[in-house]
Amino acid sequence: MKTITLELPESLFWHDAKSHASIEHRSRFLLALKYFELGEITSGQGAAMSGLSRVEFLGAASQHGVPVADLDEEELDQELGKS
Repeated sequence: MKTITLELPESLFWHDAKSHASIEHRSRFLLALKYFELGEITSGQGAAMSGLSRVEFLGAASQHGVPVADLDEEELDQELGKS
């Protein structure tokens, strides 16, 4: 992994008196989630970026409305036992 530095607006720290650590964790997760959603990283890479297990990352992705499987119609039928 490589490291980058991001500048974040002060306003992120005003809401609910969030700590620096919680903002950093959330920012890592949201960045990983977006890269995963765009298909640019795997769920394992997203999990590593956000400090979660793969199962935790996939669960959180689903809770944020990001599909965790990208199946075409035929693959979905196979998964559901329709073929």
